[in-house]
Amino acid sequence: MEVLKLDGAQRVEWERILRRILAAAADCQDFNELVRQTISSLREGLLAETLKVARLRDDRAEIIAASGNGPEGDERTASERLLTLDAGERLRLVAQFPGSDADAGNEELLADAADTLGAAWRIITHRRRLQEDLRRKEALLQITNRWYQARQLRPLLIEITRAVAEFVNADRATIFLWDREAKQLVGRPALGVDDELRIPDDRGIAGRVLREHRPMRVDRDSPAQAWIDPQVGAHLGYRTETLLCTPLLDRAGKPLGVFQVINKRNGNFTKEDEEALARFAEQAAAALESVRDYEELLTARRRIVDQAAEGVRLIGRSPAVEELRALIEKLAATDLTVLILGEHGTGKEVAAHMIHYLSARREQPFVAVNCAAIPEALAESELFGHEKGAFTDARQAKPGKFEVAAGGTIFLDEIGELSPAAQAKLLRVLEERTITRVGGTQPIPVRARLLAATNQDLETMIRERRFREDLFFRLNGVTLRIPPLRERGDDILLLAEHFLAEFAARARRPVPKLAPTAKARLMQHPWPGNIRELRNMMERAAYLCSHTLLDTEDLGLDSKEVGGPPRIAPHLPLSEATRRFQSEYILQTIAFTNRNLAQAAQRLGLHRANLYRKIRQLGLTIPRDKPTAEMPASDAPPADAPPADAATADARPADAPHGEA
Repeated sequence: MEVLKLDGAQRVEWERILRRILAAAADCQDFNELVRQTISSLREGLLAETLKVARLRDDRAEIIAASGNGPEGDERTASERLLTLDAGERLRLVAQFPGSDADAGNEELLADAADTLGAAWRIITHRRRLQEDLRRKEALLQITNRWYQARQLRPLLIEITRAVAEFVNADRATIFLWDREAKQLVGRPALGVDDELRIPDDRGIAGRVLREHRPMRVDRDSPAQAWIDPQVGAHLGYRTETLLCTPLLDRAGKPLGVFQVINKRNGNFTKEDEEALARFAEQAAAALESVRDYEELLTARRRIVDQAAEGVRLIGRSPAVEELRALIEKLAATDLTVLILGEHGTGKEVAAHMIHYLSARREQPFVAVNCAAIPEALAESELFGHEKGAFTDARQAKPGKFEVAAGGTIFLDEIGELSPAAQAKLLRVLEERTITRVGGTQPIPVRARLLAATNQDLETMIRERRFREDLFFRLNGVTLRIPPLRERGDDILLLAEHFLAEFAARARRPVPKLAPTAKARLMQHPWPGNIRELRNMMERAAYLCSHTLLDTEDLGLDSKEVGGPPRIAPHLPLSEATRRFQSEYILQTIAFTNRNLAQAAQRLGLHRANLYRKIRQLGLTIPRDKPTAEMPASDAPPADAPPADAATADARPADAPHGEA
């Protein structure tokens, strides 16, 4: 055959054909389709009679496309070009030129065609890999974003293993978390593992990956099959044919465990699968740490809440307190607005705390607001918040107390002190269940329960036009009345002993005892400051008194009140008022006789045995003092007298709750 040479115009056209093939490859998704579309122009540019393009895979030829209808030539006279595309795959071009013999010029042109098709294949393959990598990364991002929304470990593990097994087309996936103390890998409930599976941390593929901190891939018929632990397969009733395992590392690079997928459905796991699993493992480890941190935070918060709840229990066994405690427990199970009424220092905030801690909102915020302490001009901003620039000093937006208490409880103490303007705003909040920040326009839903308290007579304030009647009716869904201390009888002594024990512990001193005269004096005092006054008195006594028996002079009360008649609160049932009068009068008489029970019985007009029986009935405490000049040893209690601590045991059982109200 004569040497095939292209003239100038033919050379220009040939180069244009090659450039057009490369340009088409930039927009083509399928290499075979590109060959089919361009083979005719290639043959014409080559000036060949026929042209065939085939792919050779494992010595098997697959013709992609053919062009030309010339006579079948001898294979020995055809020009052929082989080009390696990838491992195990080559491209073959066969051209039949006019004439009988192949020529170097023909080979050169065919080489140009093969090189151009090879470049087109690389362009298409590279772009397809980039697109596939981008698709996998987008899918990975979407999958892992869901993981960071999880708040519980078990659902997170199930979600991770399900998503990853589907992503890499595997039958099963398991996360093994490392139990360092037990030296075991723990397969938590996940895809393919119904219950907890424990294996030694030095066994099998998982153990090796844990030790070496590097992934392992096991193909079918791979020598690494020997590393697979047969006991795991026997336990699960499952045969492992292919496996991919990668380490789980925490933020500091220390091992948390391993992540493994088993049995690729369409062959062996690939390098891309290994890279994907490594990325998944990185995100899974971060999500697992996040959930663990969250669970630890919840545990710590519950512990703090439990500790706080233990400190706000009602102390006392009087009928008024028992009734109050029962009503609080009922109210805690509801979301009703509660109006708490009581004098200063009776424990209104303690009651509010109890309602909160006994409710389903106990782990959410409890926000207490002293309405009397808020300047009128700032009341709306404090309660409902403000936007940036709402007023001169509003340099940044600030949420109000109602927003801060979202999901929990807001307690408005001294609500009678709110200005008329603030009352109107609060009424609107209660009616619409939304707030709007000062300077804002966006309504914000109110998700906090409202408790309010006051020591004022709101009905009188309504008549005097100092409190809105419609707001009163909104607040007064349920009224909780806290009894004053003077109406709680023996609770006074229970509270006094509780506060003494509390402050003595803080001062690291022995707990002082109350002398009978001191007890009588405490029972006699009218307690205008209620529990707050009693608490302050016991705190002062616990810190300042050096002796262990507190008498009347240690209490710091006005001595002019000593010896007065017992003070009984009005509106009590006659039986309760009679019991309290008898208790206080007997204690005063015993104190007056300097604890000489024989003289006390004589002054009371009782036989000494009858006095002891009365003391037992009323649950009073008989002192264990040494005999004095006024109380000879012969005045020891008779056989039927109660033991010295019997009254205390009756009045205060060992498991009686402690608190500060």
